Amino acid sequence: MAENEQPVSDEVRVLDPRSLRGLAHPLRMRLLGALREYGPATASQLADRLGESSGATSYHLRQLATHGFVKDDPERGKGRERWWKAVHRGTRWNAEKFLAHPDPAVRGAVNTALHEVATQHTQEMSTFLGTLHDWSEEWRIASDLSDFYMRLTPELAREMRDRVHEVIESYREKEVDRDTEGSAPYRVHLHAFPRDED
Repeated sequence: MAENEQPVSDEVRVLDPRSLRGLAHPLRMRLLGALREYGPATASQLADRLGESSGATSYHLRQLATHGFVKDDPERGKGRERWWKAVHRGTRWNAEKFLAHPDPAVRGAVNTALHEVATQHTQEMSTFLGTLHDWSEEWRIASDLSDFYMRLTPELAREMRDRVHEVIESYREKEVDRDTEGSAPYRVHLHAFPRDED
């Protein structure tokens, strides 16, 4: 979710301080993620999927709509049933800009958002590892849980990060349809950060 210097498509929402504060809530981030991954849904369906009350999901969906992250999907609704869909495929922000923001509410919001992203990544990885035996050998071989240690300057670290992002983005052009035999949603988490010497 961090913004780098690469161009941003219309399918990706770039956050400003106001929209960051509107998104930076664990349930809102989970709701938006579920709509992006699984498609349009009602507040009740999302409540069932996420283990929340439909009152909470309804409230937070309305908040997401206020900030332009989700909108009604009128083609699916019947009667009073309200369906929601994500407006954008992804979200980006410049964490450094927000961490240095003069407003403490913005600094708090970016901290909340970053910690929620890390929590979701951990949960997704744990779920995969817990179901590893259910996946075919081909998928087990195509997965990865690696870490690398090296000594870099901030400039070299940004260069490497940007090049990795370019490689990942190049595979969007190769994405296959949902009905392609043997295909599955494939998640890539990138965690790269400096550490103290000690």
